[in-house]
Amino acid sequence: MVSYTLNKVNIEKNKYENSVVLESLEKRGARYFLENASLLSFSPDGKKLLFMRKNEESKEEELHVLDLATMSSKKIFTGKNILQTSWRDSRILALLTVRRREDEDLFFEKEIPVWFNEEGFKDSPKNVVKVLDVESTQVLDEFEDELITSIIWLEGSLIYTKALREDPFKYMDIFRYEEGKKEKIFEKVSFYPVDSEGSSLLLLGKPQKRYHHEHDFVYLWNGKDVIPLTEKYGLNNSFGISTEVWVPSIYPSPKLKEGAVYFLSLSEGKTILERIREGNKETLVDEEFVITCFDASKDGKVIFTAVSPTSPVEVYLWNDGKVERLTSYNEKVAEIMKIVPLRHFKYESHDGLPIDAWYLRPERTPAPLIVFVHGGPKGAYGYINYFLGQLLTSNGFYVLYTNPRGSNTYSEDFADVRKRTGLEDFQDIMEGIKKLLDMEDVNGDKIGITGISYGGFMTNWAITQTDMFKAAVSENGISYWFTSYAFSDIGYWFDKELIGENPMTDENYRKLSPIFYAQNVKTPILLIHSLEDYRCPLDQSLMFFTVLRDLGKEAYIAIFKKGAHGHSIRGLPRHRLKRYRMILEFFKKKLIEEKPFDIDEVLKKKEDRS
Repeated sequence: MVSYTLNKVNIEKNKYENSVVLESLEKRGARYFLENASLLSFSPDGKKLLFMRKNEESKEEELHVLDLATMSSKKIFTGKNILQTSWRDSRILALLTVRRREDEDLFFEKEIPVWFNEEGFKDSPKNVVKVLDVESTQVLDEFEDELITSIIWLEGSLIYTKALREDPFKYMDIFRYEEGKKEKIFEKVSFYPVDSEGSSLLLLGKPQKRYHHEHDFVYLWNGKDVIPLTEKYGLNNSFGISTEVWVPSIYPSPKLKEGAVYFLSLSEGKTILERIREGNKETLVDEEFVITCFDASKDGKVIFTAVSPTSPVEVYLWNDGKVERLTSYNEKVAEIMKIVPLRHFKYESHDGLPIDAWYLRPERTPAPLIVFVHGGPKGAYGYINYFLGQLLTSNGFYVLYTNPRGSNTYSEDFADVRKRTGLEDFQDIMEGIKKLLDMEDVNGDKIGITGISYGGFMTNWAITQTDMFKAAVSENGISYWFTSYAFSDIGYWFDKELIGENPMTDENYRKLSPIFYAQNVKTPILLIHSLEDYRCPLDQSLMFFTVLRDLGKEAYIAIFKKGAHGHSIRGLPRHRLKRYRMILEFFKKKLIEEKPFDIDEVLKKKEDRS
């Protein structure tokens, strides 16, 4: 039996509808649906399924347990801000929650950050861990602490990870909790528990990182020693490829089953599913696609979701060396999209460094080109059919994706662009454009550029450094690194490492900020931002827009009233539809039709669902 969450768009109601699907591996196609629900996990004995429902009236979250023998379910817990759950056995469950002050008039803080992306204002949070008996629904134990990021059972003890405030994405302490007593078992480490079995704890990260661009590897703790499992192979085992609309609800992490360790290795724009068993590493799946989520069974089967250049995301089964597709939910989507082949090429940058790139060719050429820049900087493009790129190609554009230095899926050295952002990585992108111009029938006078987050920064940077681009769409990007340091939820540590240790005196905060080169801009630009973005806050686009307009440059800004940093993929359906239309129409007007951009034309198309 396998289970997964199915997410559907309801454009009429402007919402997403989730269903938990139970599917038999013995009777293929036999499926049971739990509507308005999201999957959490099976109990360790495989006899129960934990799932969650959101109460639309009370806005509370409800935990339910489904008995797989009787297919009857019961509600076991109701509360707010449930972050994580972990089974000890078939009866005992731990919950990680967060409690805030929730004063009706104000937020109050004495620590930074004041807010956090997708969470909102922190409001002096405390994490509360509850231990629940799912049969009686009674809370058996409860404790609280700050900055708890994960919980997992190890035999009879609860292991929890606590981020250190000085650099919460890099340093953590790990505690063992049992019968009201806490014991610190790891101090200031850069790994965290992802699975357990017997007395073994599976860890992802590093014993201690110096910098954030370093990879995550897999380790096993046997209660005494931390044993490195994947460090020697040099590939990142933490997910970090742009999946766009195919983003999973939960990112994949290594699994420990019957002593075997299953994990993903990221390599040159793809994921490799691997297993270490009895000390030997085996490659299970190495195809030109991206696995977005997976789980393994005790008998060695692996269920996973994957997206490829020719197929939207579906559910697959790996069993005894063979891969079988189990679902076809998105076949109609693929037919409507009329997916254009994704073509891969490699090129040498200005200093001889090899760079991966992919492109889409439109039906008719010569044609204008749109250059995409991924986020990160340690993001990556790969073997995926990106919806926006397909949309642009179907409307007559070439589309180019590159993985410049700084990208994921390569070496740690390749990922290091500290204090050099916008310099060599920008040259890598420009060299990729030149290579494509040599290879294909691209109209070199009609090139646009776009990107989100770090890609938005690079879009802002590009139009201040060259006149090559005749149109630009910058989304949720950085224009001034100093205000990013002071305003972003992660700026006080991320920017200090990426740009410079002392924001008050380091010249990089000005030297590498696009806003100080705004006078050079000749490219029409559309800035798109979301009001609830606390990662790259609204000030970044608003400042750049204000300066550009004050200088008499052609610039437009669209501010979505809802949505966090990832609003392009997690915003409400109509929100996302308007975004697609804006980007498409802006590039069409500037690079094909050579007409003024009119936002009212875009908004009038709301009844057209094509």
